[in-house]
Amino acid sequence: MAQMDTERTETVDLPITGMTCASCVARVERALARVAGVTGANVNLATERASVTTGGPVAKAALVAAVEEAGYGVADEPVDLAIEGMTCASCVARVEKALLQVPGVSSATVNLATERARVLRSPAADDAALLAAVDAAGYTARRIAGTASGEAAVQRRAVSDRREMLHVAIAALLSLPIALPMIVQPFGPHWMLPGWVQMALATPVQFWLGWRFYVAGAKAVRAGAGNMDLLVAIGTTAGWLLSVWMLFTAHPGHEPHLYFEASAVVITLVLLGKYLERRAKRQTTAAIEALATLRPDRARVRRDGAEHDVAVAEIAVGDQVVVRPGERFPVDGRIVEGLSTVDESLITGESLPVAKAVGDRVTGGAVNGDGLVVVETTAIGAETMLSRIIRLVESAQAAKPPIQRLVDKVSAIFVPVVLIVALATFLGWWLLAGDATAGIVNAVAVMVIACPCALGLATPTAIMAGIGVAARHGILIKDADALEQAHSIGVVAFDKTGTLTEGRPSVVALAAVDGDETALLRLAAAVQSGSVHPLAAAVQNRARERGIAVP
Repeated sequence: MAQMDTERTETVDLPITGMTCASCVARVERALARVAGVTGANVNLATERASVTTGGPVAKAALVAAVEEAGYGVADEPVDLAIEGMTCASCVARVEKALLQVPGVSSATVNLATERARVLRSPAADDAALLAAVDAAGYTARRIAGTASGEAAVQRRAVSDRREMLHVAIAALLSLPIALPMIVQPFGPHWMLPGWVQMALATPVQFWLGWRFYVAGAKAVRAGAGNMDLLVAIGTTAGWLLSVWMLFTAHPGHEPHLYFEASAVVITLVLLGKYLERRAKRQTTAAIEALATLRPDRARVRRDGAEHDVAVAEIAVGDQVVVRPGERFPVDGRIVEGLSTVDESLITGESLPVAKAVGDRVTGGAVNGDGLVVVETTAIGAETMLSRIIRLVESAQAAKPPIQRLVDKVSAIFVPVVLIVALATFLGWWLLAGDATAGIVNAVAVMVIACPCALGLATPTAIMAGIGVAARHGILIKDADALEQAHSIGVVAFDKTGTLTEGRPSVVALAAVDGDETALLRLAAAVQSGSVHPLAAAVQNRARERGIAVP
């Protein structure tokens, strides 16, 4: 029975939007855990994704509804479909109409020339519904894994990063004139901008650039919880309102003490912090994207005695793929024709190419050496060795070590505690000292000091960045527990004698019979100039380093 339960276990991955702190993570996890059939939910703030484990089939629509009920969203996903049977523009219109009628589909674009459809859909709309809709329209469709979605994601991130940086720059330009008098006060005469000017500069920062904090805070309130954005919104708004009240009620000729610079500077700093966090996450995910780029997008498949250039996503198990010298293997497979050497350093760490003959296995992403080979495909897509390595890195980044689980528990009660402390501060100054204004100022100070707290984001970002940096250097970390325990390592033992290298050979010594090493290197580089073998490349690189003109 236990074996049957293990076999029925399924994992669903959802992209979550709207999370800002660890308390958001806890709310999403609790919401997902309450869905019938869910046995576990792991939400990662850094990657903004939820990994849901179920004891059997669970409708994605139920998971999406649970997330939305908690006050968050599930991002739409791009899906590429190969459409067969279209002949004219009216076919395109019928397919697009059929796809748009599927619940959860927000857009559908069909290209007649490429016979492909790009669908933007909610995770609640599964592939089967899309394929059934196309079939009902009189055509045939199948899911393909193209690179366009990845390129589109990169473009979206670039646009978002530019917008974030622009907002930070505008906020800094508006806040600097208000904060500058406080900065230069110890070094020169005291001066301040007129209160009306301060309000004019601080108001756009507060309600335009800081509007995101109000939106996120309102969602948290509707969900019956709090987050860091709620602290930012409450603290800075209280400072802004107090300054406006003091400005309007001040006696003529008396310049009141205003706090516009505090609210504007806090929002600016939080915006800067969020931009830096986004950049850190982008640099970390680049490690996974770099692994993915090792696999070529297209390949030559031998069908009916002829070679056809096709997308890698269209290759099926059993297809014969022709790989020429110097090319990367697009799939995992077994050599059925030809002899060659293969650079498998990305998988094995071997610095020298390995000889391969008929019957030997090759791995997608490895580099073919000096021979043309034909490979019979044994694994494609998510089942290839490279895809499994990518999943390993992604899973390690998403996993929670013991310290992260402790941080989540603390963060879940952090916001309510801060609000209680702020309220107690106000009541203490008002009731005990009789100074309501000082009570408001100090209560705002409590929230302002707490609101930029990165307690819920620092730990997952550090784990994600550490695993990403290791992946860029060829070190794959199995899970976050292993990373946390790595600090106690005192000795590392390797059993691969002689292969702990940079992964590429280089010329370290020359010995010419007549003593003319330059002539020897010139002739050797000339002989190797038409080869793509790694040893040939080493000779050519040494000749270039020494500035030798190769005939």
